[in-house]
Amino acid sequence: MLKIGIVGLPLTGKTTLFNLLTQSKIDTGKFSGKTETNVGMARVPDKRVDFFCELYKPKKTAYAQIEFVDVAGLTTSQEGQKSGAAKFLNDVRPCDALVHVLRAFDDPNVAHVSGAVNPANDLETVEMELLFADLELLDKRIERIKTGKKITKENAEELALLEKCYPVLEKGGSMLDVDLSEEEKLSLKNFSFLTEKPRLAVVNLDEEQFKEKKYPGREELLVLCQEKNIPVLELCAKMELEISELPEDDRRMFMEDLGLEETGIEALARTVYRHLGLLSFFTVGEDEVKAWTIKEGLNAREAAGKIHSDIERGFIRAEVVKYHDIKELGSMNKVKEKGLFKLEGKEYTVLDGDVVHFRFNI
Repeated sequence: MLKIGIVGLPLTGKTTLFNLLTQSKIDTGKFSGKTETNVGMARVPDKRVDFFCELYKPKKTAYAQIEFVDVAGLTTSQEGQKSGAAKFLNDVRPCDALVHVLRAFDDPNVAHVSGAVNPANDLETVEMELLFADLELLDKRIERIKTGKKITKENAEELALLEKCYPVLEKGGSMLDVDLSEEEKLSLKNFSFLTEKPRLAVVNLDEEQFKEKKYPGREELLVLCQEKNIPVLELCAKMELEISELPEDDRRMFMEDLGLEETGIEALARTVYRHLGLLSFFTVGEDEVKAWTIKEGLNAREAAGKIHSDIERGFIRAEVVKYHDIKELGSMNKVKEKGLFKLEGKEYTVLDGDVVHFRFNI
């Protein structure tokens, strides 16, 4: 399951965003400055799942899910609390991706930890902590190999690889900037380097800024994020949280008035999927309609393994239908009548929106 860390400085609205995404009720007033980590699940809204549920009336429905980890606000070593940074870094290592929550709203009742609101500076601060952590990890491992009693062939190869990475990070680059082969990337996988994780930026605006699509430091931030290949999503977490608590009819009305075409979780999920190269395929029927999240480029047999290893091992064929064909024609039978029902082999590349039934034998 996809796991995403929500990170940033204190008082940026991280926990408000977490509550919005996971429909939690964490007290944002008491959370500030503390070291707790909140974990919650978010259902990924998908109109295709909604359609299949209307079509099949299944006993069970399973939307794709994302696990969000609301990490305590980063306290840097410059503020004299190294333990705060250490806790932050430990919590984000297991995550598949990071969402930087950057404060753009200006609230006289909520002082900014740096004294002034500057989202680009906040992003640089957190990015620098990630970089320092990776450099420290490299330093320790290189030192351990060099001071060992005996350097084996494997250790020598690892040392050469680590020393290839170090200069890039020392100059302010990330692990993504290091020219590595697929084999080298696999060798480094267990290090869980922080700067190799995909990152997104969520800019937390106030309501006026959201309506105007303007806030101080916007251009500087957009340029910085483009340089770092970090997608930017701008929203007002407080406003969206209030809207999410309204009845469905009122919610849609308010969204239309504000020009919102999708909710915060819809926008974030769409951005995450695109940035991480993910897609959804579906298994459907009267028993269950379920969305499955996989990496782009997986073949039918590999996708079958995401459901169960037995299906992958005993794979025979994949029955594949396109979502848009079922939507257009209204039923599976009509899709078959039109000759749009396909039998695919193990090398077939599963595409976003595929409806798949796997034939297997064990």
